[in-house]
Amino acid sequence: MRGASRLAAIDVSTPAMAWALPNLPSAETVLVRLLRLNLASISEVLDGEFRKVGLTELTFQVLCLLMASKDGQATPSDLSDLVGTSRANMTRIIASIVDEGYAMREVEANDARRSNISITPLGRKVTENAADYLAEPIRRIFAGLSEKEFTQLEALLRKCVLSVSDNSYPFGPSGK
Repeated sequence: MRGASRLAAIDVSTPAMAWALPNLPSAETVLVRLLRLNLASISEVLDGEFRKVGLTELTFQVLCLLMASKDGQATPSDLSDLVGTSRANMTRIIASIVDEGYAMREVEANDARRSNISITPLGRKVTENAADYLAEPIRRIFAGLSEKEFTQLEALLRKCVLSVSDNSYPFGPSGK
């Protein structure tokens, strides 16, 4: 299903959902569906591109974050928070990049439960090459937006991140 047909399916199903579930907020539900649809569409486009460079989107993000960190390292929990994935999934991602030789795990001397992940020279090279290859596919995703629309979308998504994290029971103020 392509973009226009996906949007048409949302448009057709929304009134039926509103009728069947009158207590469900229709406008907000449509926005959630649109966000999920965008994420699925972006994944469809990028998954194949990431496979071509031997990475996944999340491993690429982790490697980029390690390169961007001031000393080339970060804790697994920091990486998990920055990427937006579970600690368990981050453990798998880290194991993968360590096994590939893209990163090293260093256990803290004074607390064996804590570790730092650092990028290796091979990890830097792979990430730089992947970034060069992925730049154009990533740009194409947003090619239909003007510069102003792009900026507005970024601002709205940032605001949405805060709204979700600040107001979602049981994690936000309503759950305190």
